[in-house]
Amino acid sequence: MKYGPAHIFVRNLRIYAYHGVMPQERRVGGEFSVSLRVAVDMTKASLSDQVEDTVSYADLKEVVKEEMAQPSSLLEHVAGRIARRVCSEFPSVGEVEVEIVKLNPPMGADCDGAGVSLCLINDKT
Repeated sequence: MKYGPAHIFVRNLRIYAYHGVMPQERRVGGEFSVSLRVAVDMTKASLSDQVEDTVSYADLKEVVKEEMAQPSSLLEHVAGRIARRVCSEFPSVGEVEVEIVKLNPPMGADCDGAGVSLCLINDKT
């Protein structure tokens, strides 16, 4: 038997943060939804039942919370910071996907949100 691709994820984490191009967005803030999906080898954890043999989604949540707490103009910048930090702190991660949605974007449209999605492959360089 051989394991196929495996992922750990945090879906739709709600965070109040201060990101945006307009000064008011960085001053007043707004609600965001962040999803994170990381590719990992789960072979060892699936046999051992030990959290040390995997990447804890609670630890991933902390990375997201800490990076979202740093105001930025662009969500692309925030997503890149999150992805790079995940790869740096968790070397077993082969790939990380980050999605950030601004739930009430100030663009004069009725929508569920607007945002970015980014995928970073951890080539270990």
